[in-house]
Amino acid sequence: MESGRKGVPSWALRNTLFNLMYKTLRMLKDEGIKQTLFAVRYVVKRRKQMRPVKERMKMTPQKRAYQESAVFEKPVKISVIVPLFNTPVNFLEELIESMRLQTYGNWQLCLADGSDREHGYVQARCIEYAENEKRIVYKKLDRNYGIAGNRSEAAGMSDGDYICFLDHDDILAERALYEVAKAIDQTGAEFLYSDEVVYGGRKKMINSMHLKPDFSPDYLRSCNYICHLTVVSRKLIERIGLYDSRYEGSEDYDFVLRASENAEGIYHIDEPIYYWRVHEDSVAGDISAKPYAWDSARRAVAAHLERTGLEGEVTFSRASPMLHVNYKILSDPLISIIVPTCDHKEDLKKCLDSVMNKTTYKNHEIILLENNSKNTETFDYYNTLEKLNNVRIIIWDKEFNFSAINNFGAGLANGEHLLFLNNDIEIITPGWIEQMVMFTQRPDVGAAGIKLLYADDTIQHGGIAVGVGGSAANLCPLFPRDYEGYMSRLAVVSNLSAVTGACMMVKRKAYEQAGGFDENLAISFNDVDLCLKISEEGYYVVFNPTAEAYHYESRSRGYDTKGEKRKRMEREKALFVSKWPRYFEEKGDPFYNKNFGKQSISYDSAM
Repeated sequence: MESGRKGVPSWALRNTLFNLMYKTLRMLKDEGIKQTLFAVRYVVKRRKQMRPVKERMKMTPQKRAYQESAVFEKPVKISVIVPLFNTPVNFLEELIESMRLQTYGNWQLCLADGSDREHGYVQARCIEYAENEKRIVYKKLDRNYGIAGNRSEAAGMSDGDYICFLDHDDILAERALYEVAKAIDQTGAEFLYSDEVVYGGRKKMINSMHLKPDFSPDYLRSCNYICHLTVVSRKLIERIGLYDSRYEGSEDYDFVLRASENAEGIYHIDEPIYYWRVHEDSVAGDISAKPYAWDSARRAVAAHLERTGLEGEVTFSRASPMLHVNYKILSDPLISIIVPTCDHKEDLKKCLDSVMNKTTYKNHEIILLENNSKNTETFDYYNTLEKLNNVRIIIWDKEFNFSAINNFGAGLANGEHLLFLNNDIEIITPGWIEQMVMFTQRPDVGAAGIKLLYADDTIQHGGIAVGVGGSAANLCPLFPRDYEGYMSRLAVVSNLSAVTGACMMVKRKAYEQAGGFDENLAISFNDVDLCLKISEEGYYVVFNPTAEAYHYESRSRGYDTKGEKRKRMEREKALFVSKWPRYFEEKGDPFYNKNFGKQSISYDSAM
């Protein structure tokens, strides 16, 4: 019989190919080319990620020997605590073996067992392990206290300097505790977390990887993205306690929020060293199995806001079961909307009509910066605008320089918050100003931006990653408008290194501390540069995709590729890179995981 790859009959390969072609053509007909390309991209990504856990966990003898011989200046004992309840024997054995294979030796495994009598093998197996390994401590509980209760019992058995949380059906990479100990040695952080792998099935195939940002307080208020691996110092636990039964189902979320509020140093290990197993009895793969946890999560965030002195209503996001906080606007600050413009009267009119029709925030002024328009219809339109009380038209007759003209406008603005807006923006969301100023009013936030769309309802701007594509890149361009994104990053509020100046609100104080826009960056990278300078001053930048606008920038324009424009763009790119070299090093952008790679613009794993 004619055979193809690995002995598979050629007729089977042809049939598979035919089915794939048929499905692709059918999708092209029903959904169009954009949705089809989106689906193909997703399938390719998933195929790349799906591989056996054993393959991913391989460690060379040389690397193992290096880690086992490592000597740290500040060595710590790490107590790994595990709540047991009717744990399948193969899960139990794999968990304990993953501990015994750790390259960092100064650990303790604390097993608190609430299993019933029918699962007596759990006790027998644990006792057997504990008799042969002095670092394993086992306790049979008088009853099952639940995940949080059993975990608290396990913590009470521990004596390590740091506590590491591990669920009874999960495993650690062999280098996990080494990476934790190294990070503690280098940073002294009291609260550490890592990236994680989700896997399942009989063949233990990787389903996905959760590649996380460095500490992002606004993302954490949207969801417990930290989850696994979580490691905290004993001193921190002594200050804040462990779990609060009032938040049943989300006790871990409440704990992480309290830990983040009180920790002296938070560190993200940007390596997937925790393996989270999804199986038929697990709630990890189906959040609907714990609907009560949603309300507990909402209440946990509300309590967190109260403790941190923030006022706001915690609601459910459209990306269920994620959350959204509507912060109370504490005063009525004046917002200065600064719009540079040159001719293109119809674009400008569409922009200002949308601002006037969609804006529900009353205390704002509009500053139009007229820059060398030629068309009579433009000035006729200005005559109608001048009749409005909150519109000022200011002449800027110099050569266009985005940084210079916006700095000029900011100098004339009266607002406590500056909203930089391109004249080719059309606002979609009522309350768009509130959805930015509620962040920039906070002491810890310097700038905020929203999601921008092309006219065909695909994404133009989903935030900006720095150090990607050789400079900085808009995230997830051309994805469908309603696509929630990797770990819901296009649907919920999070912190990013930068947002686009096409629609960006900046606290005036932060703008002035950062020195405004760099006028040497006349056209390119000036908005990203400003955001990075604001971050240097100790502020966060917020991306809020719940507010949206159309941006009628030409998709095909791209980078300037010819003549003087090309030379200017290359000069500005070189200047930008020279100013921010650390974003182009291995770790790169703290809010865009290094494992996505330097060429990924859509949270696609390079691993």
